Amino acid sequence: MRPFFIALQFLTRLSIVHQDNWTEEDFGKSVKFFPLVGAVLGLIYAAFIYIFLTLLPAHGVIVPHHFLMAFMLVLPPLMTGGLFCDGFMDTMDGVFSGRERERMLEIMKDSRVGSNAVFSFVVLMIFEYGILLDMDASILLPAFFVRPVIAMMMMTIGIECYPYARKKGLGKFFSDMANRKSLVFATVMALIFVVPWGRLAWLSYIVCLLFTMFFARFVTKKLGGLTGDVYGAINTLNEGLVMLVFLFGHAAGL
Repeated sequence: MRPFFIALQFLTRLSIVHQDNWTEEDFGKSVKFFPLVGAVLGLIYAAFIYIFLTLLPAHGVIVPHHFLMAFMLVLPPLMTGGLFCDGFMDTMDGVFSGRERERMLEIMKDSRVGSNAVFSFVVLMIFEYGILLDMDASILLPAFFVRPVIAMMMMTIGIECYPYARKKGLGKFFSDMANRKSLVFATVMALIFVVPWGRLAWLSYIVCLLFTMFFARFVTKKLGGLTGDVYGAINTLNEGLVMLVFLFGHAAGL
């Protein structure tokens, strides 16, 4: 289980078994456990939803709806240390800078935050908050459980199925050492967690898969491949997309 604990420690703020001696092989083996890491996060998110919407009201404690949604909006970035949000912002800065490929990669590596990053992240948070406010309480728990599972699976697909854009980098460890067996293992694991939640969960998986293929190809044309930042962007965008599918799918009676 060492690769799983490495993935958990790297992708989240959780550190059940502290790992401080990682190799490229460890990184490669950890990729297939990304959906399992998503399931751990999903359980945590679902637990908070259950506590706020079921357990506390049963004891006469009503949590204000807007406060709850604001809490659930910031909980995922808190649990992942803002890792994926940072990748999303760097990707928006670089890919939409209108510069040449090498300059885009330099911008994405720069620790400073540009206007594209700030604007994109603010817009994303506004839309996600609006989605949460409009979601029916009955679908919040399944949506928050499958959300990180699907997003982690889509990131795995990005790692496994698309080339890495840089000659070196932390994300290259994942790309170089991972293999198709890992992809199959991760896919089966993700579906085990997603399928039991019904049609909206299946639809979310399919929509996110199609979006990931489109987005990864779009970025690959610009950069010649993906980077660690793009992996983070894939995760962040798909998390929001899952919530969007649940919102409109439920409204359509699915």
